[in-house]
Amino acid sequence: MEISRRSVLTTAAGAAALHAVPTTAARAAERTPAADVRTLRAAADYATGKLRTVAPGVTAFPVGTKAEKWVYSQNGDWVGGFWPGTLWMAWLYSGDDTFRTLALDSAKKLAPRQTDTTTHDLGFLFYPSWVTAWRLTGDDTWRTGAVRAADSLIRRYNPGGRFIRAWGALNDPNNAGRVIMDTMMNLDLLAFASEQTGDGKYLGIAAEHAKTAQRVFPRPDGSTPHVYDFDPATGVPIGPGTVQGYSPTSCWARGQAWGIYGFTTIHRRTGDRQFLTTARRLADYALGALTPDHVPVWDFRAPQQPYDVKDASAGAIMACGLLDLSAATGRPEYRVAALRLLTALAKTCLTRNSTRAEAVVARCTRNRPAEDGIEISLPYADYYLLEGILRVLQPQDVDRAIDLSGAK
Repeated sequence: MEISRRSVLTTAAGAAALHAVPTTAARAAERTPAADVRTLRAAADYATGKLRTVAPGVTAFPVGTKAEKWVYSQNGDWVGGFWPGTLWMAWLYSGDDTFRTLALDSAKKLAPRQTDTTTHDLGFLFYPSWVTAWRLTGDDTWRTGAVRAADSLIRRYNPGGRFIRAWGALNDPNNAGRVIMDTMMNLDLLAFASEQTGDGKYLGIAAEHAKTAQRVFPRPDGSTPHVYDFDPATGVPIGPGTVQGYSPTSCWARGQAWGIYGFTTIHRRTGDRQFLTTARRLADYALGALTPDHVPVWDFRAPQQPYDVKDASAGAIMACGLLDLSAATGRPEYRVAALRLLTALAKTCLTRNSTRAEAVVARCTRNRPAEDGIEISLPYADYYLLEGILRVLQPQDVDRAIDLSGAK
């Protein structure tokens, strides 16, 4: 079954799990300064215009740019969900059904990954693509596939250590005890599976992982490392590490952003206020570490900051998390900070000055220690920029796509 955007926006058909956007967010949307609205609308217009030109020629999954052109993965790598997710956001903003068709076509290509047990990134792969497709079309194929992906993800749970393993095949001893902050963003797929099946095991595993991450990642000042290692046999903590940050004692900006957003989301799904407290600690540190231009450096504690290379993707993710955090806490200062981030990205980090560029957002950094993708474009930057803009301009539409409701 497929239904039109107009039907989705005017009825509850095909979307039984939809809930109204929190009233605090709806009221906040009415208070957005007119200048910010103009800036964000211009950025969304630019993004949808760029996508309208580029998307029909995209046949695989963008993973990053080289010389301003997308480089592709055939199976989606860990980022495959963001391309159809971006197309869904463009559809919600513009009403152009071309985006809807392309989003569905792209998401279908992720079908083989439903049974992939070699990665923790199944939330990134299936939430903005298949979960959103189900919520916006009502076609049960998408729901079934997303739950199947959740079944694959919980196989990575280590019950002794109470964590979801980040990397490596299940039978590979390397990295068997490695946990990374990014996993916080994959937990919402498990919350979705519990809601849809009535089986609490998925959300239970998500909550246990979040409690473990909450115990070991945040430092007293609210900063976090990228990695934390455990003995996989005993579950005993070993200590912090890093892969994409500067060092085990630094604070990788995108990881901090994943944490802000992820802990706020798991609070909404569980009602556990300690998760909200943790999200605030991480947010307060990150906001204190921002430079005056409001575009995060790639690592808040790298030696060359605040003059180091930027990571606009961290800013877009952080903005979405802060908007969520503001709605969850009722604290307007987080929303004000999110608007500063989004307007800074819109004014200084878009690809407007290039006729070659295929992406929307520039000035992203993928993996600085590996010298991999320094100030390029990344698909999740485009996705979270549009999500953040729609959270401000069209919060009820974002709720329909990704569910902004609280614990049931």
